[in-house]
Amino acid sequence: MLRIHFNADDLAKVRMAARPDALWESILSFHRLRDRRGALVFGEWRSEARARLKGETRLLAQLVPPRGYFPDFLTPAEGRHGLDAGLEALRATPPARLHTELALTVAHRSPLRVLPARLLALAEGRSEALSRLVAALRAYYRAAVEPYWPHIQARVEADRAVRGRALLDGGADELLASLPPVLRWRAPVLEADYPVDRELCLDGRGLLLQPSFFCRGTPVVLRDTSLPPVLVYPVAHGGEPAFGECAGPSLGRLVGHTRSAVLQAIRNGCTTSELARRAGVSLASASQHAAVLREAGLVVTLRHGNAVLHTLTPLGAALLRGGASAEPETYARNGPVTS
Repeated sequence: MLRIHFNADDLAKVRMAARPDALWESILSFHRLRDRRGALVFGEWRSEARARLKGETRLLAQLVPPRGYFPDFLTPAEGRHGLDAGLEALRATPPARLHTELALTVAHRSPLRVLPARLLALAEGRSEALSRLVAALRAYYRAAVEPYWPHIQARVEADRAVRGRALLDGGADELLASLPPVLRWRAPVLEADYPVDRELCLDGRGLLLQPSFFCRGTPVVLRDTSLPPVLVYPVAHGGEPAFGECAGPSLGRLVGHTRSAVLQAIRNGCTTSELARRAGVSLASASQHAAVLREAGLVVTLRHGNAVLHTLTPLGAALLRGGASAEPETYARNGPVTS
């Protein structure tokens, strides 16, 4: 069981990550790459990513086991500001921390607890070893994550819209209660099923909530409790394939003033009833228009309580901006156990 303990100061300092974290998505996607579960959601992505990957996974496999602890230094806080910022922070990790966390990694995998030669150079903080790791992570990100960034960003933005609405409706208490069912808010403690017992006392530092596309099932926290607290949790996928075409034949149906008004009304996120009111159409018509926009890859829909919440994908936002590029933005833990 994971238990995160809040006080009044912590509740005041709960915040949502502004965007997906490139390094968290990279590391967690590496888990999904080797995981046979979730074939409907991730199966097509696995096939495509494996076809593009070459030697990038060999070093990562030594650092990130299929299950269990992986080093916190792989997901520095700076990663939420972009891949380059995260990799530079990783490169600057002090040797003492590298050695400690790599020793923990080996201890969880081998009774001999002896660092292999390749990891020994990294544990000593040698520049060439750090450069190899940075290069491997960058190459992996470009092959397995970056091509799918619009989809990742759309899901995270949709989740942020749900959490933001909960925060507006009832403050931090409602926000924490709105988190996915794998997390349970029993004030003043946030609980989750976890493979080991973990107690995380925030002690007035607050908590960063980081929705993750590739996190599956179990949320993840950093093992080192002295680091800035972050909770990585899975976004909803709804059982459908995670990746599809950004736009298809349905895009050709996007004509006329009404549908343009509907797309405009969804700009900042809204429920179906709010959409109907903003666009001046019936509830049934609003639902139909939202379905067409969703099929065209312009809108993401998530359930929030008894309502559904519609938000724009990067492609939908680009269309409203007048055709600006919808290419992925270059944005750019660990608990003892990962999902």
